[in-house]
Amino acid sequence: MTALKSMLDALAAQERLGMRRGIEKESLRAQPSGWLALTPHPVALGSALTHPHITTDYSESQLELITGVHDSVDACLAELRAIHQFTYRCLQAEGDEMLWVSSMPSGLPTDETIPLGRYGSSNIGRAKSVYRMGLGHRYGRRMQTISGIHYNWSLPGLDNDDYFGLIRNFRRQAFLLLYLFGASPAVCSTFVEGRQHELQRLSERTLYMPHGTSLRMGKLGYQSEAQATLAVSYNGLEGYADSLHDALTRPWPAYQNLGVQNPGGDYNQLATTLLQIENEFYGTIRPKRTITSGERPLHALRERGVEYIEVRLMDLNPFVDIGIDANTLHFLDVFLLHCALSDSAPDSPEEIREIGLNQHLTAARGRELGLKLQRQGRPVVLTDWASEILRELQPVALALDKAQGGTAHVDALANAERAVQDPTQLPSAQVLRAMAEQHNDVFVGFVREQSRQTQAALLAEPWSAEEQARFEAMSTESLAAQRRIESGDTMSFEVFRQHYVSPDRLGLESVA
Repeated sequence: MTALKSMLDALAAQERLGMRRGIEKESLRAQPSGWLALTPHPVALGSALTHPHITTDYSESQLELITGVHDSVDACLAELRAIHQFTYRCLQAEGDEMLWVSSMPSGLPTDETIPLGRYGSSNIGRAKSVYRMGLGHRYGRRMQTISGIHYNWSLPGLDNDDYFGLIRNFRRQAFLLLYLFGASPAVCSTFVEGRQHELQRLSERTLYMPHGTSLRMGKLGYQSEAQATLAVSYNGLEGYADSLHDALTRPWPAYQNLGVQNPGGDYNQLATTLLQIENEFYGTIRPKRTITSGERPLHALRERGVEYIEVRLMDLNPFVDIGIDANTLHFLDVFLLHCALSDSAPDSPEEIREIGLNQHLTAARGRELGLKLQRQGRPVVLTDWASEILRELQPVALALDKAQGGTAHVDALANAERAVQDPTQLPSAQVLRAMAEQHNDVFVGFVREQSRQTQAALLAEPWSAEEQARFEAMSTESLAAQRRIESGDTMSFEVFRQHYVSPDRLGLESVA
């Protein structure tokens, strides 16, 4: 702790520590009935291929709203709010759709009816759609309609080893984030039709886990038997890159049987390897590097190292109009800085298995009184471990408040400690309570009403003509940029595809 204290003292002398963050927030477009919207991406929102702030994720119905990089929590959230305000106004102008404010999806049609994201006729646009077609074949389209918030974070002065130390510490203690901020304990029964599951019936079309925190991050969420065969180590960039390289080049029998194209010539997937591209690798946190045009993410990591990390386990909070609030971001900043500055032992296959077990236990049963997780082969009560971590975070919160002024970080820890002592304060408990008290335990009814209220609140906020014009200009330019890309293609899609997935483009340089 002495070394940690000296680092914190040095950091506290800086005005803002140089910490940077950005947000990527997914939300489904939903009909007033609470069912998935099946309409195309609204033209007024611009091109999903080229717009810097508004795109789609898996489905044509799944918007992804993206901020720039910010040196303060307030600036980051202010931009996310502005993107929401423009988006809601476009949806209002074109019809009666709204953004679904829960991580678990709205009422879903049959799997094959869920529309894939479409990005135009360019080679890169087609590749994005074919990749999504592959995800649908591999995991089912319903699983891909789950939405979440990704938090991108960096700190100057960290090298590759520092970032991987952060990642290892994060993974060990990530259960705390699922416990504190998980907000998806229930789901519409359409999500699991035809699938085996361990959910309990709450009402006629609603299933849940009584003590669940985040179904999104549990066994119903982003899980893959194929990916479970990966023994990914986070002990350094070289080993991590080698693991990804193997998954991107290893043929997988089931995907080979599916084939790249069907007999009619339509594309099933980008490749028959275990992973089609890097983004298919599911994880709670990723090391990232900004890529150049056409560059593979793995090549960028190997060539230039880790630039930032992407936290991927945050649920949408249906009680917050833009899905996440300042208290949560301040807690994440404290948590991530502590992960970065603390000693971080190498991981092992045994510990990796423990981490997976703890994630599933917390997601499914996190609020269960006395629930025990595994730590270094021994049982530990979740709330005891959570309180221990919160005590360790205190010096970091104090240092951040000293550097930035105010008490936001200490307050965030105090809120977390109260929630550990009283689980009824947790978002997951609040969701179930609101469903019971106001919506007869019906998931879709609860989220539909929250979505309506959120839409009305954001539309009622002040919005200047200048901001409207600025966003409209971005939409117009993004559509023009897409047309330029489409007119500039010179090779066939098949040649483009083979070139894009070629192992030669993954980079093989050894990492120092």
